[in-house]
Amino acid sequence: MGAITWGHVVAGAAALALMATGSVAATPLAQVASASAATGSASIVGWLHTDGAVIKTASNKTHVIKAASWFGLETSNCAPHGLWTISLDAGLAQIASMGFNTIRLPFSSECLTAPSTNSINYALNPTLQGKSPVQVMDTFIAKAKAKGLSVILDRHRPDSGAQSELWYTAQYSEQRWISDWKALATRYLNEPAVIGFDLHNEPHGTACWGCGNSAVDWQAAATRAGNAVLSVNPKLLIIIEGVEKQSADSYTWWGSGLAGVRAKPVKLSVPNRVVYSPHDYPASVYNQKWFAASNYPNNLPAVWDANWGYIAKSGIAPILLGEFGTKLETSSDKQWLKTLVSYLGSTGMSYAYWSFNPNSGDTGGLVKDDWTTPQTAKLAALAPILTARAPVATTPVSPKPTTTATPKPATTPKPVTTPKPATTPKATTTPKPTTPVVPPVSNGTITAKWSVQNSWGSGYVANFDISSTARASSWTVSWKDSAVTKVINAWGMTCTVVANKSITCTGAEWAKSLAPGQTHRVGLQVESTRTPNSPVITVKSK
Repeated sequence: MGAITWGHVVAGAAALALMATGSVAATPLAQVASASAATGSASIVGWLHTDGAVIKTASNKTHVIKAASWFGLETSNCAPHGLWTISLDAGLAQIASMGFNTIRLPFSSECLTAPSTNSINYALNPTLQGKSPVQVMDTFIAKAKAKGLSVILDRHRPDSGAQSELWYTAQYSEQRWISDWKALATRYLNEPAVIGFDLHNEPHGTACWGCGNSAVDWQAAATRAGNAVLSVNPKLLIIIEGVEKQSADSYTWWGSGLAGVRAKPVKLSVPNRVVYSPHDYPASVYNQKWFAASNYPNNLPAVWDANWGYIAKSGIAPILLGEFGTKLETSSDKQWLKTLVSYLGSTGMSYAYWSFNPNSGDTGGLVKDDWTTPQTAKLAALAPILTARAPVATTPVSPKPTTTATPKPATTPKPVTTPKPATTPKATTTPKPTTPVVPPVSNGTITAKWSVQNSWGSGYVANFDISSTARASSWTVSWKDSAVTKVINAWGMTCTVVANKSITCTGAEWAKSLAPGQTHRVGLQVESTRTPNSPVITVKSK
């Protein structure tokens, strides 16, 4: 994900119809909406291509990508989150039954070469035992395919620590980024379930569009990477996000600024491959200036048109709204989602909802904290653009990768944290969540409400709802845990541990500060032999 203030856990173009020197006719966008109501199927759609503003199958039928993101392979777990509670089969089957036809699967470059995952319950996921992260990716794709779900691979982060503003860092070079993509293109060369590559999640900060400075020019970098991928597999869709800063006084969501496409589209060596992918979020995530307009929410379509909608409406290239999501708790958010769903439905644009995971701190997920119970209000709001499908069977399917070669980076990665297989839950039965009752704690300004999402013999996942009555530039919560070994992963905060004594967490990235009346849901995964039943929590703020 990403917004102007974030760096966290969350996809050009005068070109497509013209890149083949006029040989590809643009399909009127109005035809897409009527074609988007096709019924679901347990078979994948296969390779896709673009035709003006729309995406089409090999048989030239219009296809709308209806995706949900399932994150975790980009974090220090190096595995999709929630597999400590549910099976991969069950999660994928539920996503398919909700009406989605695609999974957007985030990963980090670090995890591609990591030797192991952690926090998978092998009693529920026996086929994942002993697999490296990239082999888990193989299995994910095979099982998704069996449910009729296509997969978009999303290079979400270079390392598993945080989102980077550029597509490279000092530790992970551009060459490493491109070689990883070419290795994945080779690995899934004959796998039509893998339909596209989202080249880099949410360029922002100094990233520019077509500015000519090769160090920060995202449009040029996407062209280089896209051509490298297509040299291996010319059938893939190349999914390209925007930037944050579009001009001296024009900022938008991270990865969403695509106004520069009009003058400087991405032109690749293979025509009909580019799909542009902005992100969009509501006021509860970040209070952009357009949320305060007197004609809100009626002003939103014009905002979207100016930043990225024009690309599809002009027949330049397809749009896949790569991330959008909300807890759906405020009136403003409900207005935003209703307007956005109407916009997507009327234009027939493709999309990827963020996220299936309930542990997305600022948006929540499509299921509740038990990873099973559907968020019915969200699904009802999305119903106009979803296709209801019957539940899909969850028969395990063994992955059959095209090759067994693991991506080989140009340089040896030096992960910030190396996943430790010893942290994997060794449960022989399904973990039974505990629900200790812990009263909210307040320091007069900040209130922290603790809840356990899941627990098992060697760890637990806990959430905090952090709210404030006044503006707070920072906040910290701490509590005693006499059995803690370490914090495996955290979202919305950074945590330190005194072994067998305590945990201290400080708000970070999108949850670093709080406005009056604002609430952030943050969380963490802890390695511990015992879950605290009544932790004594201390709250501090500035």
